[in-house]
Amino acid sequence: MRVLFAASEMLPYVKTGGLADVADALPRALKKYTDISVVLPLYGFLELQNLEKVEDFELELGGISYSIEVYFTLQEGLGVYFIKAPLLSTTQHLYGYNDIDYANNDLRFGIFSASIVELAVRLKIDLLHLNDWHTALAALFIEQRSLAIKTVFTIHNLAYQGIFSQESCERLGIEPSYFNMDALEFYGQLNSMKGGIAYSDAVTTVSPSYAQEILTGEFGCGLDGFLSYHSDKLSGILNGINTEVFDPASDPHLQECYDSTTLENKYKNKVAFLKTTKLKDPRKTLFVVLSRLVEQKGIELLIKVLPEMLEKKINVFVLGEGKELYTNKLNALSSKHANLEFQNVYDEVLSHKAYAAADFFVMPSLFEPCGLAQMIAMRYGAIPIVHATGGLKDSVHEKKNGCGRGIVFEKFTKKEFSKAIERAFKLKKDTEAFRESVVFNMECDFSFERGAKSYMKLYESLF
Repeated sequence: MRVLFAASEMLPYVKTGGLADVADALPRALKKYTDISVVLPLYGFLELQNLEKVEDFELELGGISYSIEVYFTLQEGLGVYFIKAPLLSTTQHLYGYNDIDYANNDLRFGIFSASIVELAVRLKIDLLHLNDWHTALAALFIEQRSLAIKTVFTIHNLAYQGIFSQESCERLGIEPSYFNMDALEFYGQLNSMKGGIAYSDAVTTVSPSYAQEILTGEFGCGLDGFLSYHSDKLSGILNGINTEVFDPASDPHLQECYDSTTLENKYKNKVAFLKTTKLKDPRKTLFVVLSRLVEQKGIELLIKVLPEMLEKKINVFVLGEGKELYTNKLNALSSKHANLEFQNVYDEVLSHKAYAAADFFVMPSLFEPCGLAQMIAMRYGAIPIVHATGGLKDSVHEKKNGCGRGIVFEKFTKKEFSKAIERAFKLKKDTEAFRESVVFNMECDFSFERGAKSYMKLYESLF
């Protein structure tokens, strides 16, 4: 079986969120079982070496011809194709600038989706694995062209659906018959996500719990009824992480490498990390937050609880970018409290150091399709504190009923979050229980191996 995995971002080339990690880790895990490669946009800001031009063709959408070039490289043994196209490859950012989406994203990612299909035909691909709205229209283009290629569509975050005006259909060469409530139409607009759901052979989410949550009005983002109609082809497969990239035993970014038997070296990382911040005394419990500063991530709830947390003899480190409203509040709290450091940046290397330094990793998401940070934290020996939602509920357990162990609060309230923090303090004071949980988590398997086997089983069921 020949599989082409299509995504808008992938490590190490470009990343805004967990999709980039998955687009790297999952195909690598699947390589053991099938012939798989990845296809990405060749964004204008990417300066890549050793790319080989392997295809070029003309693509006609809406009566306009677009010249497409396809490049190829091997990334540590994994084949990666890049689509170079007008509009798609001329911007200096992925989706927009200064929190404003590009006005032509319908064309940019419509061209990308149509190019994916043409490339799949030329490569004699058996199955396309599509990811999020940026690739969703490929399923529709396959339907429109009556191709025999099977499709799996994975929803990483239903909140982002690729919604555009009805006129986008004409620009993208989509036949008018597809603009109806059973296909693309969504309150008078084109919904790219709906196309992926309607025309893919299977639809997955990135955790079993999220697959159930999106069938409800609370988490369905307006598509709960549509998803319920297609629920017979919907399933949830829990994400994993790249355990070679995220491995404290070999991580080149750490002061000292360590594993579950050398936790004294984890403490050395904490000492070294604190020296790069204003935070003092490594004997204090260190709570770390690494997050996009948006409502979904529970930042408002975090800000409500921080003042009472900071009255205790602890340290808190927050790293992330996002809404100015939240950055202003965090800066104000950081100015007031010597035991809070906030850095308003995204820094991959610094995040590795923070994972290694942390005693607890705080992730109070309002909703979380899967989340990878909690798995990375556990691999680095930091105990997660999470809200019981989506993939957090599937991967973190307060009771000893599976990998991994952490602090879980059920209700998304300040009171319940504060109680969770108190339980964390209690756990830290019990030195033996805390160390046992740390060691247990570090020895859990958070790789994509189990997920890859589940995807292979799904792939094979479609033939």
